[in-house]
Amino acid sequence: MADSAPAADEATTSADATAAMDATAGAPASGDVVDAAIASPDHTTLVAAVQAAGLVDTLKGDGPFTVFAPTNAAFEKLPAGTVEGLLEPSAKDDLSGLLTYHVVSGNVDAATLTQQIEAGGGSATLTTVQGGTLTARADGGTVTLTDAKGGVSTVTAADVRGSNGVIHVIDTVLMP
Repeated sequence: MADSAPAADEATTSADATAAMDATAGAPASGDVVDAAIASPDHTTLVAAVQAAGLVDTLKGDGPFTVFAPTNAAFEKLPAGTVEGLLEPSAKDDLSGLLTYHVVSGNVDAATLTQQIEAGGGSATLTTVQGGTLTARADGGTVTLTDAKGGVSTVTAADVRGSNGVIHVIDTVLMP
């Protein structure tokens, strides 16, 4: 990813994409969760990864799915060469595991997640399709997710609706 744009340009792109997704938050679905990701200019890496892992048909299924969708900038935070390595055909199983760690069965919109966090005394444990867990917490209106490795991701846009679920945009790739 050495050819990436300067940080200032990436921040602007990320903010613009988040604003575009915010504008669609709660709006009626114009397609499924895959179509919503494809429509976002800030999720091209995620879309390429979903395609390389062979998960397009699965995520176009009936669902419902809750997808925590890392931005391109989130993927750029990974060590150099990580994304390229994961996109290699020989890494398909690893890539599939990583991506399904970002998916929870059911329609967990922001209101539902907030209720789960409150009911859990400040945190909620979410079981991913991959089989791992994420811990969700809320602080001052911001929702964070802690992954199995202790990494923390912030939800930057919530409730982007798809016909088969909901997407929450996150700023860091979650690691199983």
